[in-house]
Amino acid sequence: MSAEKTRSGFIAILGAPNAGKSTLLNTLLETKLAIVTPKAQTTRAAVRGICMAGNAQLIFIDTPGIFAPDARFEKAMVASAWSGAADADRIIVLVDAARGSLGENTKNIINTLKEQGRKAILVLNKADVAKKENLFTFAAELNESGIFTHTFMISAQTGDGVEDVKKFLAETTPEGPWFYPEDQLTDISERLLASEITREKLFMALDQELPYSLTVETEAFEEQKNGSIKINQVIFVQRESQKSIVLGKNGAQVKKVGQAAREELSRLWGTPVHLFLFVKVRDRWKDNPEIYSYLGLEYKH
Repeated sequence: MSAEKTRSGFIAILGAPNAGKSTLLNTLLETKLAIVTPKAQTTRAAVRGICMAGNAQLIFIDTPGIFAPDARFEKAMVASAWSGAADADRIIVLVDAARGSLGENTKNIINTLKEQGRKAILVLNKADVAKKENLFTFAAELNESGIFTHTFMISAQTGDGVEDVKKFLAETTPEGPWFYPEDQLTDISERLLASEITREKLFMALDQELPYSLTVETEAFEEQKNGSIKINQVIFVQRESQKSIVLGKNGAQVKKVGQAAREELSRLWGTPVHLFLFVKVRDRWKDNPEIYSYLGLEYKH
């Protein structure tokens, strides 16, 4: 295929926490890349997913949910989202249509884009469970902002309408050379991807606020001679009491998490994975510049 006929572009997916951004990315890519949990603010750093659609290479940037942050770490997450938008050729604003009303976080996103003079594509998610009589009224209300060029109604969960979004983007993305090899799925490291998969399993296994108080770092990633992969990871928590919860009685909880993460990583890479998890207390890990660097976040003093 000649370079003149190829198309490529960066598309940022913005939205309030729990709008379904990571689910949409996974559905667009037809594979699991971004971690997904029912809890808000699961995504911490921008993840790039590379999607081939005919002669077009679409690079989607899954960003952390945008909200009004207080602490340094949360501020860095939101800054990462806006940085992803600044780097993008086009922006998708993903809105949870099932809410039926415009939340403050979504209002702030629209107002900020308006102030920046940016146009965006409106994608109403969860249209399958939204009240149909409210859907078009809600879409019209959102379009009054004047920033949206096109509107789509989808279900990221079931995939309904997602192909229409992909087709539209592929057909309207400017001509240009591809930025990545045709078979590359993402630009994040295997170490970080492995950490994120384990963190997802911890989010699913642990209740309430504890998942927000921990992070996972891959300390060793070694390909063995037999083709298998050995991974050592550290789960950092902020207090000794949290360490006990993550470990569980006789280590049962962390063992269950490790098994779930190992099975998913083995499926992802098509080879056996030997995963070893260690739990350590680092009370101020959210103030550690090394953690920010590992996650690709900017540390501000």
